[in-house]
Amino acid sequence: MTLPQRRDSAARKRYRRTFMQHRPPCHICGEPIDWEADHLDPRSLVVDHIVPVSRGGTHDRSNVAAAHRACNLAKGNGEGDGAKLRRSGSLQRRR
Repeated sequence: MTLPQRRDSAARKRYRRTFMQHRPPCHICGEPIDWEADHLDPRSLVVDHIVPVSRGGTHDRSNVAAAHRACNLAKGNGEGDGAKLRRSGSLQRRR
């Protein structure tokens, strides 16, 4: 029996810095990420594992991408089929 990989917070911080420099859109929905949002905001940046660690994914750069917090939560630990999620408008900021 193989043990699952542990979270690598140092790597996650490196990836966040790289994403902040290049500012890519969300790899799940394709929409821009709100780079100034609070970390709990649905439109804020999270480092998403394309193949979830729980399904054997690694912390390698080839397996991580920038995503919205809400898109990543909607994806869960599924790998998806590469299709973009459609927004229902739930990520719009309330004023």
